[in-house]
Order: sequence, then C-alpha cells, then structure tokens
Amino acid sequence: MNLSRAIATVGGYTMVSRILGFARDILVAAVLGAGLVADAFFVAFKLPNFFRRLFAEGAFNAAFVPTFSEANASIGAAAAARLAGEVLSVLVVFLFFLVTLAQIFMPLAMYGLAPGFADEPVKFDLAVELTQITFPYLLFISLVSLQGGILNSLGRFAAAAAAPILLNLCLIGALLLAHRGFPTPGHALAWGVALAGVVQFLWLAFELKRAGFVLRFPRPRWTPGVRNVLRLMAPGALGAGVVQINLFIDVIIASLLPEGSISFLYFADRINQLPVGVIGVAVGTALLPILSRHLAANDAGAASAAQNRSIEAALLLTLPAAAGLMVLAHPIVAVLYQRGAFDAVAAAATAEALIAFSFGLPAYVLIKVLTPAYFARKDTRTPVRIAIAAVLVNVALNLALMGPLLHVGLALATAVAAWLNAGLLAVGLRRRGYWVADPRLTARLPRTLAATAIMTLGLFAARSLWADGGASGIVTLATMIAAGGLVFAVSANLLGAATLGEFRSLLARRRSP
Repeated sequence: MNLSRAIATVGGYTMVSRILGFARDILVAAVLGAGLVADAFFVAFKLPNFFRRLFAEGAFNAAFVPTFSEANASIGAAAAARLAGEVLSVLVVFLFFLVTLAQIFMPLAMYGLAPGFADEPVKFDLAVELTQITFPYLLFISLVSLQGGILNSLGRFAAAAAAPILLNLCLIGALLLAHRGFPTPGHALAWGVALAGVVQFLWLAFELKRAGFVLRFPRPRWTPGVRNVLRLMAPGALGAGVVQINLFIDVIIASLLPEGSISFLYFADRINQLPVGVIGVAVGTALLPILSRHLAANDAGAASAAQNRSIEAALLLTLPAAAGLMVLAHPIVAVLYQRGAFDAVAAAATAEALIAFSFGLPAYVLIKVLTPAYFARKDTRTPVRIAIAAVLVNVALNLALMGPLLHVGLALATAVAAWLNAGLLAVGLRRRGYWVADPRLTARLPRTLAATAIMTLGLFAARSLWADGGASGIVTLATMIAAGGLVFAVSANLLGAATLGEFRSLLARRRSP
C-alpha cells in the first residue's frame, strides 16, 4: 500500500472514530456537565489513556514496528512471528504486575495525580475508585497496540485504525445504561472503559487470524529481540509521547485550579484531537512502517520523498484546521456541548481553552510526522532529549501562566511546548542528513499559508452570522465550516498549494487490499 492510500485508510477510520467520540462527549457533557463527577472521571480515564498513548501506542510502536519490519524483511516471517510472541509474553507479565500494583497503591498515587483533590474527600475517593475500575484497560489496550503494530507492518492498516470505534461504542452504551444500577454516571463510564479494552483485543485477535498470522504465547524469556525492543522503547516513551506528558501535567496542575478546570481542558482537547487524530495519527502510523521498509532496502531517496510528502500533507490540512478552530471555537463548543448540565459559562471556558490548544495544532501533528524519521532509524535518544526540553518548558510556562490565565494558561503552555518540540525535531533531522525539504515542499508551504489566510478572513466575516444555540445555530455552523473548507480548497488550488485531485486522495477513505 502506498503512503497516500495508507494515510487515507487510517484517516478515514479515525474520522469515524472521532465522530463517534464527539457523540460520546456530547452525552458526557449533557449528563456529567463540568462538575465533581466529571473531573473525577476524566482523571480516572486520563491515567490509563496516558500510559496507552505514551508506552503502548507511542514508545512501543516506535520500537516494535521497525524491529518487526526488519526481521520480516531480512530473516523471514517465521522469525518475525517468534519475535512478536516473545515480546507478547514479556509484555503481559509486566503489565499484569503494573496493573496489580496500581490497584493496591492507587489511593497514594492519587495524591500525585490530582493533588488538588486532596482537600475534597468525596472527589478524591471517587477518583480513586473510578481509576481502579479503568486501569485494567491499560493491559488490554497495550496488547491491542502490539496486534495493531503487526497488522500495520503487514500493510493492513484498516483493522487497527477501526479499533477505537469500539471504545466509543462501549462508552456510548455505558452512558445510555448509566441509570441502571450504577452509583453515578462516572461509574458506568469507568466500566465501559474496562470493557472496551477486552472488546478491542478480541477484535484484533480475529483480524490477525484472518491475516493468517498466528500470535503465540511462549514462556516469557529475556531474548535478544525482547532486549532490543525494550532498549529502543525506554527513551522512546518520552520522545513519542511528549504531547501526552504535557497534557497529563496540565491535568495535575488543573486539579489545583477551580472546579471544572479539568473538564474544560478535556472537552477542549477532545475537539483539538480530531485533526490531530485524523491527520497526525494517520500520517505517523502510515509513515513509520513505510520508512522502515525503505531504509531496510537502503533506499534513502524513497525515504526522503515519503518524509517530505508527509510533512506537506500534514501542513496542508492542519494549518487551515488550526485557523478554523480558533475563529469558530465558541460556536463549535456551544453546538457540541452546551446542553443539559453543561451551561453557557462552561462552554465559554472550554472555547477559550480550545483557542489556546489550536495554536499548537500543526505542531502536535508535525511531532507525529517527524518522530518516525528517528524511530525508523532506531534513533530514540535524540527525540527523548528534545522531549525533556519541551516538558521542562511546558512546566515552567504552566506555573507562570496558571495564575493570570487559569486553565487557558495551561493549554497555551502545551501549545508553545509543542512548537518547540517540533522545531527541534526538524532541526535535528536536517543536521543528521535524515531530511532535507525538497523544492516541492518549499514552494508549496507559503502558498498553503496564503490560502489559509484567505480562508481565515472569510471565516471572520462569516462569524457575525452565528446565532447562539438551536437548530439554526447548528445549520449556520455547518455552513461556515463547509464554506471555509471550500474556500481553502479553491484558494489552495488556484495558488498552487495543492490540486483538487490531491485533496481527494488525502481525504477520501479507501479500503486496504
């Protein structure tokens, strides 16, 4: 599968997942609002999700996919299958002990995860209980990451990209049944998270069987293959997950701010994560195995071309997305969330956080596009050094901005740290000769910026048409988004930033063979 088609496949299924995720969040906002139960659940959901994105999806994929691809290409499918089984057995043992320890020591851990809850015993105890329910999700979703890495390395991107859809369906079902025997809606959601891990694991086990790949579970052993994966994984945890680390730091500090701050950041980040997921995850997921194969075949030219086209695609889609989110933040939040327990005050606070998060949107995606260039070459040390610098900057800015800007300062700090991270990654690639911007990329970038500026001016002019709430507000917002996208596509085509055919290739969902 070529890069464009792989991006379209992953992005298409991710788009479906994100749409269902919005349906889920609309229900969560209406039922939980932005109060005590919501804050406690978001902390409970954040912890296993943080480890999933940091270790399972980020560092594990960065270490496992290149190693598996190299073994499959140079030694053969049987050796690659043995490597996968060896990693699986060690991973299960490690995760079992991690989950067990988390269940035992969660009351102590919560003092570090949400220190602001310590003065509110009801919220603190609820957060502990919900986190103990959700944490086993980490075990199953880490195995899902292994299964997905194998399928992606085999060129089968669709099944793993579709797995998050099951998570959203489980949480939507849990919310619809929240009134049946659960102490709070937060308890129903927590059990939905735990169930989703099992369902996704069974789904990908079935897809591996369909692909003819038998994933065995041998006796756990410290083999050279396992050591190699873990050696690459340890520093990659920071290198691949710096954005997640910064977001998690935001949650810790937000627990010290007024009630609702954690919820405002969560709902704003969920909107911001739509383009990050559809574009960044799609490009990064597709790029890593493709780069690994090119480098295993000693085809540096093809690897460089793939890197340039990935950066071009990422900026073509994220620059207008960031501008659109900033201009339309208040209407978007009002339409999605302002109902039930989620009032106008909560909507305004969430929109302000969304504007700050959106400033860093292109950087969040560029991090996912640039780090595979290091990981495909088994260089995990450089991203980790850059990640440490970005985390330190984020913490410093959080502490400086939380006073005057409250939760908005935390979101802005995350965005600034992301730009620092992306910039240092790009400079590092250039200095090592891993990437040089080709003439097509350097010619198209200013044209993309010009098309984005034209679209932004149009959205500012159309913003005055917004009427808060109701069916007319929904129609007006949808019209503005569609018109903004059309203006950008036409402008980009006329300016030479991209052809309409390239837009169709990037945005159309195609099935993998």
